[in-house]
Amino acid sequence: MRRIGIISDTHGWLDEQVLHHFKNCDEVWHAGDFGNIWIAEQLAGETMHSSSNKVKGVFGNIDGPDVRSVYPEKLHFQCEDVKVFMTHIGGHPAKYAPGIKKEIQEQHCNLFVCGHSHILKVIYDDKLNCLHINPGAAGRQGWHTLRTIIRLVIDGAIMRDCEVIELGKR
Repeated sequence: MRRIGIISDTHGWLDEQVLHHFKNCDEVWHAGDFGNIWIAEQLAGETMHSSSNKVKGVFGNIDGPDVRSVYPEKLHFQCEDVKVFMTHIGGHPAKYAPGIKKEIQEQHCNLFVCGHSHILKVIYDDKLNCLHINPGAAGRQGWHTLRTIIRLVIDGAIMRDCEVIELGKR
């Protein structure tokens, strides 16, 4: 069983509440637009309760060389028995970004995580048999009005206990 914290679009600012909400997470996944590498360092250093834990992430369109030298544009990995695909610009089940739907199908992904839109979405795509998660935006920049993050438990092939956490107004 893995407890996962999912965050996106911090744009160089990290609310201390995030560290509190992710303190018992086994992993933190950042879906891009970190803003700077300091965000990843804070998440890795402050939110993890054991040294074996890590931050997984992808760079976003506003990220510079500091983030891009550490994190890829797309990331495929396995968490427990769940195949995960994460990228920053991904769209959503009604309108995926170019190539995303094909990649989800070809890789037989069970969970697709993206950011970019600043719009919180948790939708099961029954055509692709894949859960889509966009945690919204946790930062202060952008047009969103409410900052959000997500916690999720992955237990074998089961994804459960999905919590949307509201951090307050932008």
